[in-house]
Amino acid sequence: MLNKQKKILKLDWYKTNGMIPTIIQDYLSNEVLMHGYMNEESLLKTQQEGFVTFYSRSKKRLWTKGETSGNFLRVIEITTDCDNDSLLVLAESTGTTCHLNKKSCFFLQNNYLSFLAELERIIEDRKNNYLQNSYTSNLYKSGTQRIAQKVGEEAVETILAAMKKDTNELINESSDLIYHLIVLLHDQNLNFNLIIENLKQRKITRL
Repeated sequence: MLNKQKKILKLDWYKTNGMIPTIIQDYLSNEVLMHGYMNEESLLKTQQEGFVTFYSRSKKRLWTKGETSGNFLRVIEITTDCDNDSLLVLAESTGTTCHLNKKSCFFLQNNYLSFLAELERIIEDRKNNYLQNSYTSNLYKSGTQRIAQKVGEEAVETILAAMKKDTNELINESSDLIYHLIVLLHDQNLNFNLIIENLKQRKITRL
């Protein structure tokens, strides 16, 4: 988490009349989950306990997201904007964020990273909770060797589709490859975000 005291001191509480607009963003998918307001007390509580706490302007009190529903927002990182008059909180959601039982309070349709994160959640669920008619569950039941074999098979089929210059087949086989690769990563208790982080750390100028 951020340097707590330093960030509190830098915030322009006077400019915002003691209420800092706060955006909550999913730390994996970058999807904007919700918007609220924090005062100094709620920000301190958020930092100390590690779960997003707002000041509710309607209830006139501190309000920890999830205190009723159980759908908490675990803080990963907090940062300010360039004017020090708003906050961005990267968080891990433990359930739906919106009161309409949706992941986000906003209605964006083309968030590709959000879909990837949702796909990973489903795959992890099929890994941990066996469903008889689920291809993913049965693939996990078959073991690591079979999962790894499927990644190899799909890689070969992707190459063959490219060699044939068959665009539709290449899209389909690439989709199969990425899906099976994610299954393999979760089999090894990893996720695709770790791959993205590894790519970010490489020297882009050398690519």
